[in-house]
Amino acid sequence: MEFIDLKAQYRALKPEIDANIQAVLDAGQFIGGPYVKELERQLAEYVGRKHCISCGNGTDALQAAYMALGVGEGDAVFCPDCTFIASVEPANMLGATPVFCDVSMDSYNLDPESLERQIQAVLSEGKLKPRVVVAVDFLGNPCDYDAIAAICDKYGLTLLEDAAQSMGASYKGKMCCSFGTISTTSFFPAKTLGCYGDGGAIFTDDDALADLLRSICVHGKGPGGKYDNIRVGVNSRLDNLQAAILLPKLEALAEYEIRDREAAAGRYGAAFAGKLILPPVPAHGQHSWYQYTLLAADTAQRERLIAHLKERGIPTNLYYPTPMHALPVFRALETYGETYPNAVEYCNRTISIPMHPYLEESVQEEIVKAVLETL
Repeated sequence: MEFIDLKAQYRALKPEIDANIQAVLDAGQFIGGPYVKELERQLAEYVGRKHCISCGNGTDALQAAYMALGVGEGDAVFCPDCTFIASVEPANMLGATPVFCDVSMDSYNLDPESLERQIQAVLSEGKLKPRVVVAVDFLGNPCDYDAIAAICDKYGLTLLEDAAQSMGASYKGKMCCSFGTISTTSFFPAKTLGCYGDGGAIFTDDDALADLLRSICVHGKGPGGKYDNIRVGVNSRLDNLQAAILLPKLEALAEYEIRDREAAAGRYGAAFAGKLILPPVPAHGQHSWYQYTLLAADTAQRERLIAHLKERGIPTNLYYPTPMHALPVFRALETYGETYPNAVEYCNRTISIPMHPYLEESVQEEIVKAVLETL
């Protein structure tokens, strides 16, 4: 059994993917090229942004975004305590200091109240300058952008959306990847829109920022091209082959994959209601269902679930087992009195089970039966 069945997706899209791969091989243009340009155009249209700049991976997308915003030494970057390290790692590499905020148990996303408390604490201390809030659409659930944007406006911070897990999700009629001054995503193979290797993209509506981001992603190129280097940049690009693979996948995502993920989530929800804590469902939007994540009663029950499902040949995963503030690399950072009770509770109880748009009902019934056997 597959946790995320990329082989089933390939079988469904094989004619289109194979034809595009062969076209790239026949043309011999691997860096840049027509598929990259077309993918950027379609992605910008799909999410409702003016500009899409493709790059090498989701972490590079975030690094380029932080670089374009001028984040560096003495800056505070506010980040939810439940996320992958890539959300804030590039900012830390550039010299900024991560300030972690608790999450809300009704979404597992950045808690606006904790965010405001942490901003006020940083301002009161006076050592760091609050600069950026990175809002993560955790597990594909869109953030409360009305509340977070209002706090950013109140304190003069820049909002950056990390939509690595939420391609295909939406909030109040707007697609994820369309929030904040800059938004980023990842095309890691397991994502809702994934390539066959690494890839990422950056989105903005600001013309000047778009030009700056394109420059940063190609060694700080200037108007004269890649040998006219006017700043220090990075080498981060999506190759033509990956773009050719992503185009039919984007079409499938928009046409039926989010719908079928939603249907699979609904079947799980009906089976587990009243027995386990179900994933939060956005009140004003569409979940991407990147993962289907349950909360066990406690860590002991979760470990029993993992062991029993493993015996039945059913894969599980933990997204994520450790909150950011407790990672060894960040333990020395100032917490400003925040104890992160919700993030700790979530990480102690979380368990994710197979979820993808090609999940057959018979397979899902097998998963449900195995889970219920342990309760």
